[in-house]
Amino acid sequence: MKQLERSFYSKTSMYSFFVIVLLFFSMWIGTSQFKHIDMALIGYMISSFIFAIGLTVRMCSWLIRPATHQVIKRSFKNLKTKERKKRNIKSIATTAFENIVLQKFIFKRGLYRGIQHFLIAWGCIGSFAITFGLTFGWMHFDLIDPDTYQIIVMGIPTIIMPAHGIFAEMVYNGLNITALMVLVGVIMAITRRIRSKDVKVTQRVEFDLFPLYLLLAVTGTGLLLTVLYTFLEGWMHPYMSLVHQVTVVVLLIYFPFGKLFHLPIRPLATAVPLNYQETVKVDTRACLKCNTPYSSDDQIEDVKGILGAQAFDLKLADGSYLSDYCPACRRRIRVMKQLNMEAPLGNPYDPVQTRNGIHISGFGKKRQDEFYNKATKSDSKQEERV
Repeated sequence: MKQLERSFYSKTSMYSFFVIVLLFFSMWIGTSQFKHIDMALIGYMISSFIFAIGLTVRMCSWLIRPATHQVIKRSFKNLKTKERKKRNIKSIATTAFENIVLQKFIFKRGLYRGIQHFLIAWGCIGSFAITFGLTFGWMHFDLIDPDTYQIIVMGIPTIIMPAHGIFAEMVYNGLNITALMVLVGVIMAITRRIRSKDVKVTQRVEFDLFPLYLLLAVTGTGLLLTVLYTFLEGWMHPYMSLVHQVTVVVLLIYFPFGKLFHLPIRPLATAVPLNYQETVKVDTRACLKCNTPYSSDDQIEDVKGILGAQAFDLKLADGSYLSDYCPACRRRIRVMKQLNMEAPLGNPYDPVQTRNGIHISGFGKKRQDEFYNKATKSDSKQEERV
């Protein structure tokens, strides 16, 4: 593996190369050796390759962060532990269903926000799945007879459907359905950001609003294409098709580097209960000071490893670490340190010593003579050097 890495500028470039090769190979299989490529989608195809490279670069830069790297390393270690196999499967399945499928984590912040986020998330997932499936040739339709279509997935014949049935209409309008979901969710999100005074204080146009406007442009132009083709006999359809393609290209190129990047990394949230809850919602690590359970062994060790990788030395005089104490005891340690009362046998009724041996003059107070003596000595030394 190391010999292979030397052929590339970096690991990130190597991974990007493999991703592109994998996509080309999947296209070769899905299009029956490039026989079923739709040239009308060539713009989407090129931007999708750029999207794949950008997403790989962004994922690599995210995974090398000390915190993320430690969590991923802990996840692989726990997945290999046979004693935790049953709990791991249950934890991953439960978290994935609740946080990704149902998105309970966002519904806890309010019903309105939950519906809005659910529509945007699943609308985007469906739109990306259909777009990439058609763009890379992973799926296409074969006409068996004038009234029957068959869906071909990765070169394998699958579902046979009547050309004018209800199921066929749902398949044909899959992008319209997902676009409507995104459109409703985006309008709800923009409305909330306009009306909520609390959100206005913290939101940024380039980070919070631009992705919504971009999604609005993509879904709006996409739905307008259907309207022009269905009700206006294709009036202005070629021009609107070009506008829609431009908005999609901008979205795909922007996606890995903006707020929308949280979509592909959200599934990694399953690592939290997988790694840091031996018993669900029960802490197993006791505080060194008050003996109150406050966390788990894995989490405390990972915190120490992350802080150590970032050169944070939080080791105390007795050899313990701040992370070995519960939050309440940590606050007490900090207060005692700031008040110079950290000695265990100190008398809390004695006057608090706020002087640390360094003289700091106040208003209308002269400096000590030692200050001027030091200044005179330094000036004389400089004169001697000259």
